[in-house]
Parts: sequence; C-alpha cells; structure tokens
Amino acid sequence: MTDTGVEITAELVRELLRDQHPDLADHHVRLGARGWDNQLWRLRDDLAVRLPWATESADALLNKEYTWLPALAAKLPVPVPVPQRFGEPSERFPRPWIVTTWVPGEPADRAPATHATQAATTLAAFLTALHRPAPELAPTGRNRGGPLSACAGVFAEQLASATELGLIADPDVVRAVWEDGVAAPEWAGPALWLHGDLHPANVLTSEGAICGVIDFGDLFAGDPAFDLAAAWILLPDGAIDLFHTAYQPNPDAATLRRARGHAVLRAFACLFIADAGVRGHPGGKPSWGPPAQAALRRLIETHH
Repeated sequence: MTDTGVEITAELVRELLRDQHPDLADHHVRLGARGWDNQLWRLRDDLAVRLPWATESADALLNKEYTWLPALAAKLPVPVPVPQRFGEPSERFPRPWIVTTWVPGEPADRAPATHATQAATTLAAFLTALHRPAPELAPTGRNRGGPLSACAGVFAEQLASATELGLIADPDVVRAVWEDGVAAPEWAGPALWLHGDLHPANVLTSEGAICGVIDFGDLFAGDPAFDLAAAWILLPDGAIDLFHTAYQPNPDAATLRRARGHAVLRAFACLFIADAGVRGHPGGKPSWGPPAQAALRRLIETHH
C-alpha cells in the first residue's frame, strides 16, 4: 500500500501500462523488489516498472533518473537500469513512474562480493567512468558531497547512539578517523557526477563478482570522496588498495582522508538500519550489519 492509499498490484501495473504504454501491457508482470522509496515490478525478462510507494521524495528521484541517467549510462562499464518510458500521474495512480531496463544479480548485502581483484577493478572502473564534471544544472546532494564538517552534529549523535547500543568496538579510534577526514583539505576540483547511494543493496553481484549498480535516484554532483567511501563497505578484505590504484586519476591523500570520514557515516547508517531489523522494526535490514562492521574494522586497522 502506498502513502496515498493505493495498493500496487500486478493488475494495477498492467492497467497503467495499458493506459499510457499499451505496447507493453500484454507482457507478464511480477513483483521484483520493494525498496525504501519504490517498488520494482518485472516486465518481460528485460524490463521493470518502477513505482514510488513509501516516501514523498520518490517522485523527484524518479524524475531525476529519467532526465539524467540515460546519457550517463551509455558511458558506464557495468550494467545499470536505464529509463525507457515515463508514466504520468493519473487517477489510477497519482504519482509518476518509469519503465527501466532490468539488471540481473543479487544485492550485495545478501550476496557480498568475494572476488577481491574483480570487485576492486570493477567498482573502480564504474566510478572512474561516472566521476566526470557535471553541468551547472546538475542536481545537488542536499548537504551531501560537500564539506564533512557540515555533518559534525550528525556524526556526534550517531557515535553516541552506536556506542550506547554497543554497535562499535573502539569509538575513540572511529572518532579519530572521522576527525582526520574533517581536517583534510576540501575538494577544490569541479563538481563531479556521483551515484550518491552506494550502499550494499544498490550493488549487484553474481557468483561473488560485481555485476551491476542500481538505484540512481540520489544522483548528484559534488566531491568524489563521497562515492569513494563506499569501497570500504562494498569490497572484501584485501581489495581497498587495489581499488585506489585502479581508480583514475588516483585519489590524492586528502581525498582518501575525506573518503574515510564519509565511510564512517555510511557505516553508521548501515549499522542503525541493521539494528532496526534485528529489533523487528519496519524497514530494518539485519543483512546490512556485517558489511558495516567490516568497514569499521578496516577503517580502524588502517588508522593504527
């Protein structure tokens, strides 16, 4: 059930297609996945219908994907969901929706990448291709992708909560990693295109290898350190140095320091989502805990 009270079913999806894209309406429809903002309904074997259901912000995110992603996708070396059709709000469904290509694979929170070399080089190739100067009209990151110091209050609250819940083993070192990132020189280059939401459920794997990246709703322009932080959570042990070598141009020391600071925030977010799942709260995902704990362990080890 969406926040507007409309129940999304296979029949509703077929009716929406019949109204606006009738050439697609007679194909088999089945539920693919339910995410934070959207539901994905498989259409044929190669397409998916993406409908917002749980958050008001999802409408703007779908519009953003439809506007910007097709041109970027053509230059990316891994499969991504490319918008194909746009669905206008209607009496049947009062929100926009899109038809995209379907990217096969398992989310990395359920099937982590285990091939260190392949995962490091594939993620590096993806981010190298994506991280290009964005046009002036590119979307911004809503306080993300900018100076880490802007997140000082969030970090302090999250560190205190994580410590109280017993989610982190060495809060003093975690704080030191964060403070080192804050102290690093800020990004002085052009605002680059960023995925903006590289958590474990938005990277797909197959037999331990990264095979796709999904959900570009948070696409925005900013400091590449924001995306580089994801390597600490997504990659297996022993892959981070290879990732930094494969990413071009090789990130400088200041960018790596900022990336570690962002990685702390990313790990905290995953820890709280995992803890909510353990406690049985709606939206919680216990599978996000292990990659977050692994990221913090690696960050602590490299800081010593």
